[in-house]
Order: sequence, then structure tokens, then C-alpha cells
Amino acid sequence: MAPVRNYSSWNSRKEDTVEQIEPYQKFFFICEGANTETWYFRKLIDLKKSLGIHPLIDLCLLEKTDEDRNLSYPLQLIRFANQQKEAQELHFDKGHDKMIVVFDADIFEEKVGNYHEILRIAEESGDIVAVTNPSFELFLLLHYEGSYESDILPNQEKILKNEKQGNSTFIYKLLLKKSGINSKKNSEIGNLAEKVEIAICQEMNLNQDERRCSGQITSNIGKIIEEIRNHTIKM
Repeated sequence: MAPVRNYSSWNSRKEDTVEQIEPYQKFFFICEGANTETWYFRKLIDLKKSLGIHPLIDLCLLEKTDEDRNLSYPLQLIRFANQQKEAQELHFDKGHDKMIVVFDADIFEEKVGNYHEILRIAEESGDIVAVTNPSFELFLLLHYEGSYESDILPNQEKILKNEKQGNSTFIYKLLLKKSGINSKKNSEIGNLAEKVEIAICQEMNLNQDERRCSGQITSNIGKIIEEIRNHTIKM
């Protein structure tokens, strides 16, 4: 198994004179994409305190390396998550901690037909599934005030089809027009996490039920972030 980089809100080393406190619960994000999602969740983790997430909750991003870097198929990601639970250096507590597997559902619209089987396997593994249909760029677009009304609502059919125009998909081009940032190559796209409140609010206009995402523009990432924010620690 290739090594994994763990980017964590617990990474800052405290002075030796300060008593070390371990997190009570950890949420690990594992993402399909190696760039865009990584830049976003790194920034989100940096914002943990300002988001009001309980101080004893640790947000972590597990970054794939070496031969695992290009793992992207959802079932592969779930298997990867299960492997990481056994890694001693992560100290994954199966009674408290959660893996959040982030992937696009566009491949299930036409190419693959076992979406609900993947959900079943994830549920049996105790994992949280974070889904965007068609892709993560949809969730990023939601970070712009009014983008649901101005960009998503008038283009619902085109977004769901998400056909390629040249080398780029329709939703990618919508985000590029809105942001002026190449979300595949420019890490500045991660700074959108500073506007996650807007995305959480606007996402409620979309389908947020990962079980019903077929044929529907879907995102439940904001919902999951909000659930973590509202999560209470029972000692």
C-alpha cells in the first residue's frame, strides 16, 4: 500500500510545555480528483475554527500518492478508505471516526449501472458518500452569490448532460466564466472555501439525497459540511 499524506487541522505542533490533547472524533476526506478537490478541502480544513466546528473534531484530507494517486472510480475509493482504516499512523477509531468519500456521479448516468451497489458497500463500511452530479465544479459554482438563479437554473439540462465542448465540459466552462480560474490547474480555486456559507445555502435548491441523484443535478457536500458543523461531542 502506497503511503498517504494526511493534511489535518491537528497538524500544528504545540509547544512542549502545553499539554497535548487528542481529537475526540476525526472526519477523513478522500477525493476522486487529485487537484481541484485537494485544493478546496485543504483550505476548508484551514478554516475549521472560523466555521465553528467543535475544537475536538479533527478534519483530515487523505491525499493519495504514488500508484494510488490516480484512483478515481468510486468503488476503488471506498476500498482505499477501508485500507486506510487499518493504517496505524492514522489511529482510525471505527467507533467514532468517519471516512467521507467524495466523487462525481456523472459516470453513472450513461456508462456505469451499479451506483446503488456502491452506496450499499459504502454504507456497510460505515462511510459517508459525498456526491456531485455531474461533477465537483457544480459545488464550486454554488459559492458565488446568486449562481443558482443566474447559472444553474437556466442551464439545468445542459449541466446534467455535461457534454464536452472541445476538451472541457459544460459545467467546467460555467465555473471558468464565473471565476476566471482554471479549476484543474490553479490552486487559487481552493479559496472558494471562504464562501462555503453561500454554497451551503444555495445547495438546498438542488437534490441533496445521494440515493436519488440519477437524472438530477445533485450535491450533498454542503449538507455534509453543515452536519459536521452542527455535530455535538458526547464524551
